[in-house]
Amino acid sequence: MASELRTLLVGYGYAGKTFHAPLLRATPGIKLTHVASSQAAQVKQQLGNDVTVMADYLAAVQLADIDLVVIASPNDSHAPLAELALRAGKHVVVDKPFALTFKEATALTALATEQKLLLSVFHNRRFDADFLSLQHLLSSAQLGQVAHLESRFDRFRPQVRQRWREQAGPGAGLWFDLGPHLLDQSLVLFGLPHSITASLKTVRPDATATDWFSVLLDYGHFSVTLGASMLAAAPSARFTLQAQHGNWQKFGLDIQEDQLKQGLTPADAGWGIEPQPGLLYQADHVTPYSPAVGCYQHYYAAIVAAINGKGPNPVPPQQACNVMQLLELAEQSAAVGRTLPVIAAQ
Repeated sequence: MASELRTLLVGYGYAGKTFHAPLLRATPGIKLTHVASSQAAQVKQQLGNDVTVMADYLAAVQLADIDLVVIASPNDSHAPLAELALRAGKHVVVDKPFALTFKEATALTALATEQKLLLSVFHNRRFDADFLSLQHLLSSAQLGQVAHLESRFDRFRPQVRQRWREQAGPGAGLWFDLGPHLLDQSLVLFGLPHSITASLKTVRPDATATDWFSVLLDYGHFSVTLGASMLAAAPSARFTLQAQHGNWQKFGLDIQEDQLKQGLTPADAGWGIEPQPGLLYQADHVTPYSPAVGCYQHYYAAIVAAINGKGPNPVPPQQACNVMQLLELAEQSAAVGRTLPVIAAQ
């Protein structure tokens, strides 16, 4: 393996240019050498002339001199491009959602094992400051038995935008866009639930894809509610944890996405630091509680370590398959209007 992983980024839309390109370029051990995109002028302007731009995605993922392929193209292309890259002997990172179906995800996982290659899914919100603070709080056990966690990701976009994520089609809509983040975080905290009950709606007048959802994960003695809306003008809590000895509530989204949009990197002062701390409510007192700092940079650093045999895959494909299973079950639950059991896949 080369001293630096020669890396191809496939797709230079929002995810590619906002998240992957800056994080890849900020990671020691990775060299972003190629981008597959139809926007050659924009890529060159933003990344410079030392990056080779190719319009042909299918040819790009099979280039002989690439070690790592990062797939940030539209959701319906994730599985076929990942398969091509794995068969060409490349390590692969896939943006969420892993694939369109659980079947596709499990097939890719088996192929990566067969090829002895790293396959990982970019569940970056494991590295959000608020989620890391929540993990820290739960592991401390200071609030006792959990009763309920509500996890929301709300926006106010009353007008449907002309982008594939908001148009009808495979892998489009709010559930496939934000559902993977919320599901993955719940699975990291608590594992697979016993059952799932989902309501997926289209609430804006011109919407053709899901733009509102409420999903209940039943864990027996406690539950988790996941929600998102495109019509949330009033502030809503990102997290609300109810437990035996108190509550923790956090408003505002993790700051790292906005920092990346502003052109900042993990090397800049203030990176990942919460501007709006979470609050711990216990008996008759309220105290700020946000001990963690956001660290998206840890994901690709862990990818480098894993490929070089010096650490674990930060998001193994088996874990991402569990997310895919729940994404599908939620759609089935919403379609039939009832609770469905969750059975661990073999």
